[in-house]
Amino acid sequence: MQLRRRQNPDSTITHQACLNGVWSSITAADAPQLSWWFNLPNPPSGAALPVAPLSFRDTMLSAIHWQNSSRGYARRFLPAAFVFTSLAEKLFNPFPAFRVPALGRRQPLYYFGNALTILPSGSPIACPPFSRALDFELELGAVLAAPLRDASPAEAEAAIGGFVVINDWSLRDLQRAEMRSGFGPQKSKHFCSSMSETMVTADEILPRVKNLTATVTLNNHLVTTTSTAGMMFSWGEVLAHLSRAETLYPGELIASGTLPGGSGMESDIWLKSGDQLRLAIEGVSALEHTVQ
Repeated sequence: MQLRRRQNPDSTITHQACLNGVWSSITAADAPQLSWWFNLPNPPSGAALPVAPLSFRDTMLSAIHWQNSSRGYARRFLPAAFVFTSLAEKLFNPFPAFRVPALGRRQPLYYFGNALTILPSGSPIACPPFSRALDFELELGAVLAAPLRDASPAEAEAAIGGFVVINDWSLRDLQRAEMRSGFGPQKSKHFCSSMSETMVTADEILPRVKNLTATVTLNNHLVTTTSTAGMMFSWGEVLAHLSRAETLYPGELIASGTLPGGSGMESDIWLKSGDQLRLAIEGVSALEHTVQ
């Protein structure tokens, strides 16, 4: 079931569900299984978001993205090193520095994003003045419907309430230095993320969550077709790890990390003013933005 929230002229919020292709208002009495959704805070200032997440954790589940984005970073910012690594990869691939760290093979890696700067689809996006390398990252996001602590993978998966499309906007010329500080990404990520205006309930997505087709379209041209296949950890494993000795609550948002080929840096595509970007995941939703 597709879900969304809409602000009325009197600033109240209406909860809506799409049934047989028609959007209709619903209440908690109409859908008691969605009580967790009705109990969540409303998005700020009437933003067209299906949820206002209590927190935002972003994981890194695709080894292919890690490798390709590392190559892309070298190509853009370390051109001399890129020539060397390209030659070296004829002998051993991937180049050692492009491999997922050992810790990332043992457990899901993640960072905390800024849950207060998530924008809805349709919002214009401007590159901050302190960067020259705005990039997009196509991700699948899961919203929790139930609390978790020290959960098993099965228990953790059962706590997912819905899925959304996430764009983890990034400033690539700042990101590497910030991450090497040991404190993780800061201004390179926290300035903005975006979320689809609709959420799809977990029961419709979980049976095929490992094989959803996803696309990136730039200026009406399809530039990437990818999928959710080949992740290093399942959603149940990710959430079980996050819940170790830590309580997770309904309304927390966890993203998959970028799908393979789902960022511009991987394909040497760099956004500029006037670009129109569309990110979509089959059966979930889509995001559309114009770059200012």
